[in-house]
Amino acid sequence: MSSAALDALQKRLGHRFAEPGLLQRALTHRSFGADHNERLEFLGDAVLSLAVSSLLFEHFGNSDEGDLTRIRAHLVREDSLYKLALGLGLPIVLRMSEGEARGGGAQRPSILADALEAVIGACFVDGGYEAARGMVRMLFGDQIQNSISAGANFGKDAKTALQEWLQARKLAVPSYRIAETRGQAHNQIFEVECAVPALALSHRGEGRSRRVAEQDAARRMLDELIARDRPGSGPRD
Repeated sequence: MSSAALDALQKRLGHRFAEPGLLQRALTHRSFGADHNERLEFLGDAVLSLAVSSLLFEHFGNSDEGDLTRIRAHLVREDSLYKLALGLGLPIVLRMSEGEARGGGAQRPSILADALEAVIGACFVDGGYEAARGMVRMLFGDQIQNSISAGANFGKDAKTALQEWLQARKLAVPSYRIAETRGQAHNQIFEVECAVPALALSHRGEGRSRRVAEQDAARRMLDELIARDRPGSGPRD
């Protein structure tokens, strides 16, 4: 990994590592060698949970434990971490074996989500809790604001929440269709498209069953609608 790539990533993360080797280890998949990121991932998972809990405690002063737990679960789920990792450009800086890379490992949601947790763990080791909390605040700030707008939707599954969001605005319920299936029969990945024709929007989700893929697509659609609906977001083309 080039020093320029590491430098650019640190700028995106908002943290300059005193020990750059920690960041490099956080970006190393176990297929690459013994000095991989799983211990940092273990640590980062705990740091992320604490930091997000702390931020939600500050922002949701009137919410009870159950609401906070549901919102936290929504924020730190694999799909959320995966999208953040993509936005940070982690696929191009991950270190993994050639075989893993050829198999699409650098784009696999579980690998990217784990790598992001490892980066947070590395930040904690490098700079302490406040540095890691600052990184989490930077990464999750917009999602926390979306959570405030989402309100009661976090207690429901994504398809139900999306349907109720649309019905409350007198819009037709979404449609779902299987867009693609990949893999062998015993290990298929379903890709489902969720469409809201009234808004000319569609999103695709993935899962190992049609039901899971539909929920993923609905969640992605709901996330965009909530972001659009947030005060000050303005119209989008």
